[in-house]
Amino acid sequence: MIKTSKTKGGYAVLELLFYIALFAIFSLLIIDAIITMAKSFKETSIQAEFVQSGNIIERISREIRQADGINTIFSNDLTLDTKDDVGANKTVEFKLLDSGSDIQLLENGTITGNLNTPNTLVTALTFTQINTVKGKAVRIFLTLQSANDVLGRSQDFYNTVVLRNSY
Repeated sequence: MIKTSKTKGGYAVLELLFYIALFAIFSLLIIDAIITMAKSFKETSIQAEFVQSGNIIERISREIRQADGINTIFSNDLTLDTKDDVGANKTVEFKLLDSGSDIQLLENGTITGNLNTPNTLVTALTFTQINTVKGKAVRIFLTLQSANDVLGRSQDFYNTVVLRNSY
């Protein structure tokens, strides 16, 4: 009987080592899966910020399309003459701040707010006026960068919009 108990004790130690190794392997697999999911979530969040930031150029394009004319245009500042919902004259201005990270929207000289979110940095904004025999247009070039992206990737947006009353 003494020999049998020694044999069982030896197997118990081997079984314990086997289960510890198996637990370690499963733990590593689970940790790796969690790290992969966290990276994927962060990448998806960054891409979602870029998609949402596409609304900036859509807003600017819509205001240009509805404008009656261009009041002033500089490389990073555009002021449009337009009308409000009741037909009264108003100005709409898109302006890249001197800090170079936010686009401000001003209506009749009053700041309405920033067009970009705090997590989105504007690295470039350029307005170019295009005059033809048939009308006027504005070319917009916008470069955005996510504040959450450690790789520092950026996304370019551009559009050319014809003013409604110029053709």
